Amino acid sequence: MHVVVGTGPLGMAVMEQLLLRNKKVRMVNRSGEIDSSANVEVVRGDATDELEFSEACSGASVIYHCAKAPYKEWPEKFPPIMDGVIHAAQTENARVVYADNLYMYGQTQSQISEDLPNRATGRKGVTRAKMAETLMDAHNKGKVKAVIGRASDFYGPGVLDSALGERVFGAVLNGKPSEVLGNIDLPHTYIYIKDFAKGLVELAEDNESYGQIWHIPGAETTTTRDIITRIYRLKHQEPKFRVAPKFFVNVMSFFNSDMKELKEMLYLYEAPFVVDTEKYERKFKKNVTSHDEAILETLAWFEQRASAR
Repeated sequence: MHVVVGTGPLGMAVMEQLLLRNKKVRMVNRSGEIDSSANVEVVRGDATDELEFSEACSGASVIYHCAKAPYKEWPEKFPPIMDGVIHAAQTENARVVYADNLYMYGQTQSQISEDLPNRATGRKGVTRAKMAETLMDAHNKGKVKAVIGRASDFYGPGVLDSALGERVFGAVLNGKPSEVLGNIDLPHTYIYIKDFAKGLVELAEDNESYGQIWHIPGAETTTTRDIITRIYRLKHQEPKFRVAPKFFVNVMSFFNSDMKELKEMLYLYEAPFVVDTEKYERKFKKNVTSHDEAILETLAWFEQRASAR
């Protein structure tokens, strides 16, 4: 049994990849419901409730940790979720595949590779570092067998709250300017969510990958301006941008909690952000979706969502 914890966009994308491989899948979240017609079991389970969550993961051979805590409450609410996943995996003798991001590295002056130290100073980066260290420590002590797959900003069907989410795709469909941060002419790695999900499943299936951290590849690194321009052009529009100045973000962070969260991560968009995926590519074949194909699929999802309203 493959248990996917978290039914946000990434968890659902992992579910789709597992179903393509004819795996038996159980989805676990706090409501016990998902918005999908897929033939999967759906179970209520809160990772911070040890007994309930262990029951939800009963019979698991692999647990995919795709859950998330509220963005503003990561330090308090995210680590307990990891603790719950580790406990359930240890109880069931299940492997853990953790979907991680790149916040823990902090500001870097080079391509972002797996051997970089955790130098984040912001609360979200420190939280991510702590969680990864907790999981790898559990692996090294023989409590669980675990692997971490990391990826940069992802976009795709279901992805609303991201740099290439509703503020971009929704804006394009409405003929409005895209709302963006930082220097949009610097190289920045983006990954299609389905490529991230596929990479996580490939890691799960490879026994030699466990005990390691892997950066999962997507299509070529380009600039934020180029990606968004492609989206507009595929809808036969001229690109339009509304870039939030750093000064504006800094000032607004004193009055707006969302802006305060953005301020902490603004550095990601003020310098080149290029992810090194060579390690993964040496081990696995790089079979990824082109940006143009991914954009078309994402536009189709946003259009369908708009027509259903």
